[in-house]
Amino acid sequence: MKKVLIIDTSILCVLLEVSGKETCGTQQNSWNKEKVDEILNKEEAEKTTFVLPLAAIIETGNHISQASSKRYETAQEFAKLIKLTVDNTTPWAAFTEQSHLWDAEKLKELADEFPELAKQKLSLGDATITRVADYYSRSGYRVEILTGDEGLKAYEPSQLPLIPRRRKK
Repeated sequence: MKKVLIIDTSILCVLLEVSGKETCGTQQNSWNKEKVDEILNKEEAEKTTFVLPLAAIIETGNHISQASSKRYETAQEFAKLIKLTVDNTTPWAAFTEQSHLWDAEKLKELADEFPELAKQKLSLGDATITRVADYYSRSGYRVEILTGDEGLKAYEPSQLPLIPRRRKK
């Protein structure tokens, strides 16, 4: 089963070394640039597809523009990543894969569901990331959300067990 790695804002900020956001996670699950690079290199070698959700792009852009230093340089690096995604350059998935999630009907559904999600302290950005994860899971991919946020990680789709098939005699 092909794997998809959905990259969250917290990991993007670490990957890009956004000033003030160079680490993320908890004491028990701490992320730094070295760890992120190691995992991404391993996943790329295993032919995993990387997905940048629109929410993570917007949130990361906000963090870069508010950083205390290296805003221009970091924004240049981030722009390269966005272009790789737009161009569907391996290992990055194209935005068109998830574009139907943002049509009028899906946005209305999200608007209807958001008050309940907010009550549960799930941000709108995280809600859209879980929708991207569910989309890929329903499409038959094994999905992992790469994040330092344990709350978001808890929404990662569970992997359906493979059902053994009997051989025909």
